[in-house]
Amino acid sequence: MGQAQFLYDTAPDAAFGLAASIFADRDDVRIQMRDDAFDSGLVLRECASLHAVLADDPRPLGDVVLLDCPAPDGSGLAALARLDERAARSGAALVVSTTVGGLEDVFGCLSQSGAQILVNARRADRVIALGQALAGGRGHRVRELSDEDRLTLLRLTEQVHAISEKLERLSEEVDEAAVRSPATAFRFGDGAATAASPGDRLVRAARPALPDARLVRRIIHQRQLRARFFDGELFADPAWDMLLDLTAARVEHARVSVTSLCIASSVPPTTALRWISQLTEAGLFERVEDETDRRRAFIQLTDKACDGMARYFAELGKSAAALV
Repeated sequence: MGQAQFLYDTAPDAAFGLAASIFADRDDVRIQMRDDAFDSGLVLRECASLHAVLADDPRPLGDVVLLDCPAPDGSGLAALARLDERAARSGAALVVSTTVGGLEDVFGCLSQSGAQILVNARRADRVIALGQALAGGRGHRVRELSDEDRLTLLRLTEQVHAISEKLERLSEEVDEAAVRSPATAFRFGDGAATAASPGDRLVRAARPALPDARLVRRIIHQRQLRARFFDGELFADPAWDMLLDLTAARVEHARVSVTSLCIASSVPPTTALRWISQLTEAGLFERVEDETDRRRAFIQLTDKACDGMARYFAELGKSAAALV
């Protein structure tokens, strides 16, 4: 691997005063990342090969760190984990580009900084990632973000919030019904629901059981069949597709990798990862570390999402099977 090549420059009219550090071995990718940062009004602190950041050098990082890591090896993953920890401590926004083959390993290393992961990134993906990085917590935005990209981000956020609110309302409605009818209240102990005595404080109403996994899998299959006859983008609904997949996995006691969940979403991996991030922030998804291999992590539904999905299918009742 060649020696690091350093480039220090200042973007014209750098209104934000924020700095970017860029690390990539692929020359074309490094140049494109540099141009994107430059056009975004960032001060370019460093633009170097991947070796520069993997060499365990405690060099200062920019406010935004762009890293291209298509196929990391063992030492690269260890360095990526250290970088993730540094970014978390410093508050730097970390944007990591990788490939489908490298996604699982990269995702497993990035657990602390809230890094954005791009898979086979297009330039538009990187521009959106820069917009989210600069808009999140620093009160800035990328000047070159197109109106279409801004609208996409707005719609994504609004849709996730709407899903979260609907699931929350389903849960609240049942809890309110339990308050009105204390005799039907339940409390939970050691994971099991038991009848609450009159003197016990009402903790939560018992939720319905999750649906049969076979039913959920049939619904998923039916949704996928549409793509055989129509353009799949006409029916793209990644949030719901992932909620269904994780619901079935929960019933099956199966773990779902981030790669598998991206496939289930029926949208490009980078788009799916953006949805996963939003749904995690909304409290519907959660990351679970692999106890046997700390380099791996899985995605599962939160209790809030489980409540909502269980109540949704209970509301459908027998008609759910008729929909398939």
